[in-house]
Amino acid sequence: MADKKNNRRQSGRPTISDVARLAQCSPMTVSRVVNGVPGVRTQAREAVEAAIAQLNYAPNKAAQSLAGAVQIRIALLYTNPSDAYLTELLLGCLDKASQMDAHLVVERCSFDGNEEAIIDGLIASGIDGFLLPPPLCDDPALLDVMRRLRTHSVLIGPGRADAHLGAVMIDDYQAAYDMTQYIINLGHKRIGFVIGDPRQSASSLRHSGFRDAMAAAGLSIDPLLVRDGLFTYRSGFTAATEMLEAPHPPTAIFASNDDMAAGCVAAAHRKHLEVPGDLTICGFDDTATATKVWPELTTIRQPIHGMAQHAVDLLARSIRADRTGASQDSRIIVLDYSFVQRGSDAAAPAKRG
Repeated sequence: MADKKNNRRQSGRPTISDVARLAQCSPMTVSRVVNGVPGVRTQAREAVEAAIAQLNYAPNKAAQSLAGAVQIRIALLYTNPSDAYLTELLLGCLDKASQMDAHLVVERCSFDGNEEAIIDGLIASGIDGFLLPPPLCDDPALLDVMRRLRTHSVLIGPGRADAHLGAVMIDDYQAAYDMTQYIINLGHKRIGFVIGDPRQSASSLRHSGFRDAMAAAGLSIDPLLVRDGLFTYRSGFTAATEMLEAPHPPTAIFASNDDMAAGCVAAAHRKHLEVPGDLTICGFDDTATATKVWPELTTIRQPIHGMAQHAVDLLARSIRADRTGASQDSRIIVLDYSFVQRGSDAAAPAKRG
């Protein structure tokens, strides 16, 4: 897909972004003019039509037939390696899209300096707005393109909101702080932590929450008990194996997502450790993975399904408000998280403290 977009750009054929730059408007406005969507101001429409004529821009007729004047088309872009997270996200998006009379397009994207070409191509195909879950919601190059093209975009689960783009999120720092405090209150002092994907700002926020909770309790952090992960089962397994081979292993491990926590459980079982009798393990997200391992995971519930629904609602309302010139509601939504206690935590073993 990316190669086709790059080849088209190299061939000299004008793109929808070229028209937008000449008309001094957003690519979304050009798309609406091309597809006959009502609500575009007369001055903007005339500027777009003049730019199309000057550049001899040829709209994609197949795309025009797909982009109806009433139904909106939104694209969920993803690269997330967690199947459990993606499944909940997709179900939430589908549920809300049907309610909002929105057509959902799901695109797996791998960017390599071609962000503008790919996004430009999607806009040209009739896409009205974009949903960006982790890690794309924290991709600086992609977000820069989204701002520059003035797209309708909503970030799902970013560590930090963006002033120019919509966002649906939770307080990752406080959630991690609360989970760490809960583990400390069970009597654990040597607590391991598995950091998430470094490309996601939520990873650093959860790590900060862990560190600050430990400091507030007067507990030191053994560097050997803090390991990098990638939000994958394998990275959690590797991290826990390394911690458990340390001279003074942990009595508890807090992994910053459920997939990694499940990997930690497997590593403990491999060493013939009882969870939670010998080792407490807690996760984050409360995806389906949390109840598919034994014992079931104590975790932080991030309302992924609800976040997806709010994101679709926010995006659809933003697109329709722009079409009609209506005022827009708040573009930043912070949802509550919750603590879910199951069977993977227990008081610290007396012999190890």
